[in-house]
Amino acid sequence: MVGMTTKPVAVVTGSSSGIGAAAARLFAAQGFDVVCAARRAERIESLAAEIGGRAVVADIANPMDVARLAEVAGPRVDVLVNNAGGAVGLEPVAEADFDAWEVMWRSNVLGTARVTKALLPAMLAAQGVIVFVTSVAADAGYEGGAGYCGAKAAERALVESMRLELFDQPVRITEISPGMVQTDFALTRFQGDQTRADAVYAGVPGPLTPEDVADAIVWMATRPSHVNIDRMTIRPRAQAKHKVHRLG
Repeated sequence: MVGMTTKPVAVVTGSSSGIGAAAARLFAAQGFDVVCAARRAERIESLAAEIGGRAVVADIANPMDVARLAEVAGPRVDVLVNNAGGAVGLEPVAEADFDAWEVMWRSNVLGTARVTKALLPAMLAAQGVIVFVTSVAADAGYEGGAGYCGAKAAERALVESMRLELFDQPVRITEISPGMVQTDFALTRFQGDQTRADAVYAGVPGPLTPEDVADAIVWMATRPSHVNIDRMTIRPRAQAKHKVHRLG
């Protein structure tokens, strides 16, 4: 039967690369049956084969894809990592590309809400934990970041509202808020412009790696059932809020 397994089940969205892929690998190493969900079929199918998990090609902004993800995940889900999302563009509001804003809101906010709603009955059945991967961009705006910061702040509002709505239910609602992590995040934001993407991390001694964040996610998700990590902010030592130390 679809979704039947003797192992605890972890669903990781956006697992085709970066933090999501690292989290999927680490959950598998911890003995979870991992459902790898993302849009890039070849990548998640390769990852699922590598870790003995299950691949679901899904765009979380598509309700039919989300319904299929919930069906494959099955009636009990122990961990949901809401990692899919990301940034597109870095223009000031005066030059805003609202098509890009809509892409960010559909994935970071609406898509995340769709997945969470669809899987919530399975999370309650397993007395599970939901980990929202937001960003320090949710803390405050920055130049060129209104669209992305707004989307991540809205995603945080999901966390805060659900934490209150489900305070008496057997499910934990948690959030991890990463700072500078060296992934293909910047490459996506700049639509494949490698030079601009590289400049984001230029001279920074030791930006976080996807594995650093994945380690924190798995730790949060595997605390005793009475322990809720409301929010964890994780940054590299070289980053202090909006200040970033760069060599040279």
